[in-house]
Amino acid sequence: MSKEPREVKEVTVSRVACDGGAGGHPRVWLQISDELGWVECPYCDCKFVLKNNIDIGH
Repeated sequence: MSKEPREVKEVTVSRVACDGGAGGHPRVWLQISDELGWVECPYCDCKFVLKNNIDIGH
């Protein structure tokens, strides 16, 4: 069973940074693949979805 992402953010660029918010975790840069259209942060499970690929199912 897959866990649900903590938060889903719709973005317009394929390279995004996540720091978990105020005091969350170290900033990491994530690359959204063209194939999937989304990426999850390995620290906080926030899911970044490209605007034109809003289907958030796994």
